[in-house]
Amino acid sequence: MKINVLVAEIGSTTTVINAFNGIFSSQPKFIGQGQAATTVDEGDVNIGLNNAIESLKENLNIETIEYDKLVATSSAAGGLRMTVHGLVYDMTVRAAKEAALGAGANIHQVTAGKIRRTDINKLKEIKPNIILIAGGVDYGERDTSIYNAEKIADLKFDVPVIYAGNIENQEEIKLIFEDYPGKLYIVENVYPKIDKLNIEPTRKVIQDVFEEHIIHAPGMKKVKEMVNGHIMPTPGAVMTASKLLKEDIGDLITLDVGGATTDLHSVTEGSEEVNRILISPEPLAKRTVEGDLGVYVNMKNIVDRIGKDTLSNKLSISTEELDHLIENHKPIPTKDLEKKFVEELTKEAVITSVKRHAGKFRALYGASGKKTVAEGKDLTNIKYIIGTGGALTRLPNRVEIMESIAKSNKGDDLFPTSEASILVDNNYIMASLGVLSTEYSEAALKLLKQSLEI
Repeated sequence: MKINVLVAEIGSTTTVINAFNGIFSSQPKFIGQGQAATTVDEGDVNIGLNNAIESLKENLNIETIEYDKLVATSSAAGGLRMTVHGLVYDMTVRAAKEAALGAGANIHQVTAGKIRRTDINKLKEIKPNIILIAGGVDYGERDTSIYNAEKIADLKFDVPVIYAGNIENQEEIKLIFEDYPGKLYIVENVYPKIDKLNIEPTRKVIQDVFEEHIIHAPGMKKVKEMVNGHIMPTPGAVMTASKLLKEDIGDLITLDVGGATTDLHSVTEGSEEVNRILISPEPLAKRTVEGDLGVYVNMKNIVDRIGKDTLSNKLSISTEELDHLIENHKPIPTKDLEKKFVEELTKEAVITSVKRHAGKFRALYGASGKKTVAEGKDLTNIKYIIGTGGALTRLPNRVEIMESIAKSNKGDDLFPTSEASILVDNNYIMASLGVLSTEYSEAALKLLKQSLEI
């Protein structure tokens, strides 16, 4: 069978392959999906990819597959490990962090000010895939980012370094990294002026660097040889799809509740009313990842958040039955009680992740009396709440779970309102369409709207 495009999603536990036809026509179609275990432990993720293709053949009841293009997303082996080093935490550091997270990175270290010996030791332990250095508004403070660059260059890592700080330092940075084994990338300042973010250029370069230096999982070099299109970090692909969709239907958030983490992507300018009282700038597109909120690997964290007694009452079972449920928890629930259990976990993960992502109203008191300000990301203008990932595309009460977001607002949170429409990525292909959109944006948008049933 001839297929236009195959998209591989190489995850930490599962590799999924999605097939699409009619990409070059006005009626693109999602043909089918195959999946297999990711084979990082076997030293070669290529094995899992080929097994997923075999699974696709079985599902389509065909013997051979020929394809025009193969593109991929990956979060295998911990995904894209990055460290971020800036000047002031609430300014350049936060801007650099937003750029890294939006590109799909997993941030393992953040430092503000001059890097210390303990920071260097931790950096050696992390062995990042990319190092991002920022610091100073344009024509402002110069010394901190130069100091940090010198310390990092002395490590002689064969790791790409991105500099996105004070424009005045660019020539100096080039000299510092002249003999550095890794490649240096100079980008526009992520924080060029006070209260102005400029994270998109850095975000794009991070994804380009990821693709060029795709060495973070065993066998990925072989996959790169197979792939004749783009490779992106999976969370970055979801963000790309979210931004594409926002341009067509309006402000939105995308929730991805997984086995180990919960990702939330928001694409919104916020409301004019809130923007007038916002105390610091927020990016148009923002991603947060909650490493403690997963419904399988980190299930016990969520159980502890809810409380066993409360959870037993919600499920109408004894604590002994709940303990048995926890001990025998499976990646994919099959029985009704197991599904209800995962739904309670998912609801807690959703509400908690939105609370951590969203901003809130605060009261400040001064000489002139009480003043209300807003701090953080404003989600009040959101028109659509989108669910992707296993939990929010497969659980029976997935829509009700997402509807609980607005209901949980106590009044001070900048949450989406009850007027926001709920959409589900029914085919579970949002990440695939994110990477597909880098070359075929029109087809990707149509396929995305098909999956969301809009």
